[in-house]
Amino acid sequence: MTRRGIRSLCCAALTAGALSATGSLLAADQVKIGFLVKQAEEPWFQTEWAFAEKAAKDKGFELIKIAVPDGDKTLSAIDSLAASGAKGFVICPPDVGLGPAIVAAAKANDLKVMAVDDRFVDAKGKPMEDVPYLGMAAFEVGQKQGSAMIDEAKKRGWDLKNTYAIINTYKQLETSKKRTDGSIDKLLAGGLAKDHILETPQNTLDVDGAMQATTPKLAGVPSDANLIIGGMNDNTVLGGVRATESAGFEAKRVIGIGINGTDAIGELKKADSGFYGSLLPSPDKEGYNTAVAVFEWVTTGKEPAKYTAMDEVTLITRANFQAELTKVGLWK
Repeated sequence: MTRRGIRSLCCAALTAGALSATGSLLAADQVKIGFLVKQAEEPWFQTEWAFAEKAAKDKGFELIKIAVPDGDKTLSAIDSLAASGAKGFVICPPDVGLGPAIVAAAKANDLKVMAVDDRFVDAKGKPMEDVPYLGMAAFEVGQKQGSAMIDEAKKRGWDLKNTYAIINTYKQLETSKKRTDGSIDKLLAGGLAKDHILETPQNTLDVDGAMQATTPKLAGVPSDANLIIGGMNDNTVLGGVRATESAGFEAKRVIGIGINGTDAIGELKKADSGFYGSLLPSPDKEGYNTAVAVFEWVTTGKEPAKYTAMDEVTLITRANFQAELTKVGLWK
């Protein structure tokens, strides 16, 4: 081989080595961001994770997904993130009361923290407004629920003088209170009489809790009345609808509209039910936007807003639920 050929081979080898070293360096320096969720098996959180992964691919960081169903696993996950070299994390906590402990663990490990979906509360139950948070604008989304219910009642030609609303409430949770307050606000604005709106406090935020809360109130509703059923999420409305079924109310005389969409799929697959629809938020945007926000925070120092309100929702009914759920990756 000629001297020029040998020199070319050497240059090529050096160049390749340099590129390889650079690649290794970039891989070693890749920013790591955690994304912790309380119910990893739920479609909502699966979708948040999927779009957070898309953000990681678009922006060039590594996403570490961890399920945190309880307090111990949450604090352990934060330590694990720090040990892996992560710089920050997004979290929907299993209990909002863990807020102070989560913040303390994040500070101890020099990690940035941002809450999504559920806002941290302090020892007095007050929102921790110093922690960046992205979630649904509860009152405004509740207003959209109330508007959707009164609009459907008018579309059906219901006489509002013979229409009652049973709203299942859970006021000890700020998000729940704001949603149901917003819903009642729009029912009143739409022409429903105040004494026809019956609030029913729940002991638990599930179908059984809502059914138990609704059942006694039905005794005070005229047997020929039309009914609106509301609550802070799908399950609280589903429970109310179940109570109307047990009391003998026909499905065509009931309008139940939930919030979230993910727990309403089975009910919307039924040909007939008093559960009319649900307000579907945007788990895709919440997963993507929070992951990007924390990445930018740790790389540029740009702290996310203390509160980013998401009030964009879509009413899904039997007519469109499959198409709308497919758009955001929730149709399985």
